[in-house]
Amino acid sequence: MRFTYECCDCGAVYETDEVFYQCPTCAKENDGTSFPKGNVIVKLNKEDVQKLAKQDHVSMYDFFPYPVPDKDVYPVGGTPVAKPKRLATKYGLKNLVCKLDSALPSGSFKDRASQLIAAQALYHNQHKIALASTGNAGAAMSCAGAAYGLEIVLFVPATAPVNKLMQSVLYGATVVPVKGSYDDAFTLSIAYTDEFGGINRNTAYNPMTIEGKKSVSIELFEQLGRKVPDVVYVPVGDGCIFAGVYKGFYDLKEAGLIEKVPQLVCAQSKQSNAISTAWKSADFTNLPKATTRADSISVESPANGRMAVRYINESNGWATEVDDQAILDAQLELAKEAGIFVEPAAACAWAALRADSEMLREKFGEDVEVCCLLTGTGFKDMAVFEGKVSIPEAIENSKEAVRNRFK
Repeated sequence: MRFTYECCDCGAVYETDEVFYQCPTCAKENDGTSFPKGNVIVKLNKEDVQKLAKQDHVSMYDFFPYPVPDKDVYPVGGTPVAKPKRLATKYGLKNLVCKLDSALPSGSFKDRASQLIAAQALYHNQHKIALASTGNAGAAMSCAGAAYGLEIVLFVPATAPVNKLMQSVLYGATVVPVKGSYDDAFTLSIAYTDEFGGINRNTAYNPMTIEGKKSVSIELFEQLGRKVPDVVYVPVGDGCIFAGVYKGFYDLKEAGLIEKVPQLVCAQSKQSNAISTAWKSADFTNLPKATTRADSISVESPANGRMAVRYINESNGWATEVDDQAILDAQLELAKEAGIFVEPAAACAWAALRADSEMLREKFGEDVEVCCLLTGTGFKDMAVFEGKVSIPEAIENSKEAVRNRFK
């Protein structure tokens, strides 16, 4: 698939066969006080894309800029679409579906981007990939690295959940904990690539991360019978997943397979609401601090914030904020009433959707088709349940003890 790069901020177009990260002109303006400028959009050749409309079925790989070798080595995609009937009835949304990307190889949505970055590295004959992560992206890239035989160097905040860090260690990555935030780890990972080479996988900084993440929208289109929902709820931290979801639907529209992009909702914690705030105010200043318990979406300076705000507007979407308690309540509700176990970051999307449920019915009617994107398994962060959920004490091995227990 032929493609070019277009700067999200100034619109400059770049044509190159080399690995390309950011618009050099706009990136020079970054001083660390506001959302980064200079991220680029991968623009697929329109003639190539429109040929896909003639196919009876499209795969996410049909829309990728790079060929993915040995897909079965690291199988990404095909995640289930659940129809949680109890929750649909409870909230009056009979056409509710949940996309369960926690079923991907490393347990999170980030496998989608990591597969394409691995393909990019192999295409350019590179065998080392560096990145920053609070856990999920690192685990996914480490998983892909193990599958394809690539060296992964991962910079993480020292406070990231142990379960996620252990995943990356087990996959064989070189893990470098940083005494600082995700943003600090992000900066150090770029410094590492500048000095030691290889591909940098950092979210949005490498535009192929967005291209990989767009695969969820293309997959959803086929799974729903070659149509798309009216509204899609996306958990948002740095804005890269949100941009990927939009880009997938945009490419489907460019191909002539759908008439319009669904309305996309930016779901954020009130304790990490940089993109929501920027959408409401048009002020792209960094947050002083992000404190949400949903670590995967805890970001002060969202790496793809400007593009995310643009895509909220272009999809006629909106931002919904929920507090951390609502996120944890939503996590338990999904588990107990739908059998879906997700981490807090993913539960943020469900918390936002249920907060909006009355508005959705009033605005769109009871037949509205809504999709909640659930991005990571709950096993990623079991520590969140400490002091909230406990295992009952053991009973004696006797029938009498059973009687007493259930009197």
